[in-house]
Amino acid sequence: MKYITIFTAIILITSHYVAHAYTMQSPNYQIESDSINTGGIDVSTSTNYSLKDTIGEVATGNATSTSYNLYAGYRQMDETSISISGGAPVNLTPSIGGVTGGTATGSTAFTIITDSPAGYTLSIKADTDPSLKSGSYNFSDYTPASAGTPDYSWLISTSDSEFGFSSEGTDIPQKFKDNGSACNTGSGNIVDKCWYGLSVSDESVASSASSNHPSGTETIVKFQAESGSSHIQEEGEYTASITATAVTN
Repeated sequence: MKYITIFTAIILITSHYVAHAYTMQSPNYQIESDSINTGGIDVSTSTNYSLKDTIGEVATGNATSTSYNLYAGYRQMDETSISISGGAPVNLTPSIGGVTGGTATGSTAFTIITDSPAGYTLSIKADTDPSLKSGSYNFSDYTPASAGTPDYSWLISTSDSEFGFSSEGTDIPQKFKDNGSACNTGSGNIVDKCWYGLSVSDESVASSASSNHPSGTETIVKFQAESGSSHIQEEGEYTASITATAVTN
């Protein structure tokens, strides 16, 4: 009996963030920056503009290193921050029979924390096309029945082999929500439903429109590979390299 070893779907994490520093803080508050000046008006407005000004600052300007970005000067530290954690490598199990076929699954979790008032977006993309490969052999990226809409239930032809993913969590986009029988409709998030295919373009798997600092929000991404019972898949260690990116909105 010939078996395929589905070895590892490697999740490579890329994050875009601005580090925050606080001049004063306690369990109840954080002061991002302070300034001692003379003159100026904190906020001047008219029907055409809004101006925040000051007079007499010293030691202003920008400074950077591998560990921080410093924007010295009145209001310069009015920045947003974002962090991404998790995304451990995924072992798809069990091994799939090259002749008999079968299904292998695994999952990884990402936690995003941002103080951006507009929230964040978490996206994933494959580094190769198709995603899951072993040398010159591969699994096709999952193709849903309706282009652009995830399949509520995983379904492939018995003569094919495919690899795809689903997204679960409180911040998943509408595309991955369901009404109990179909995806991209309703407000549900039933586990192991709404399957979609990876590509070399970013696909949003979580998004919010407000700050979630300091607790953050977790999103689980599940991966699945299947070789149909009438499909012959070459033996090998199949891997997928996937990049996750979190940005502020």
